[in-house]
Amino acid sequence: MPLDPTQLAPVLVALGCPQDKSLEMAGQLDKRAKQLAEQRGQSYDEAMTHLLKLMAQGWAAPENLKN
Repeated sequence: MPLDPTQLAPVLVALGCPQDKSLEMAGQLDKRAKQLAEQRGQSYDEAMTHLLKLMAQGWAAPENLKN
């Protein structure tokens, strides 16, 4: 079931997204999850989970470089 960007934004912030960009990024992420679900023949939830994992890894990467 697709998420409303206002529901998704706090999740992105918790993953490291800047607060001021979270709503915009949530909208983009929602759109991309819908596209991926259609292209890959998977559920929206599967596509969103995949994208959230990628985003979490991306935001974690700079932290890993500091250690």
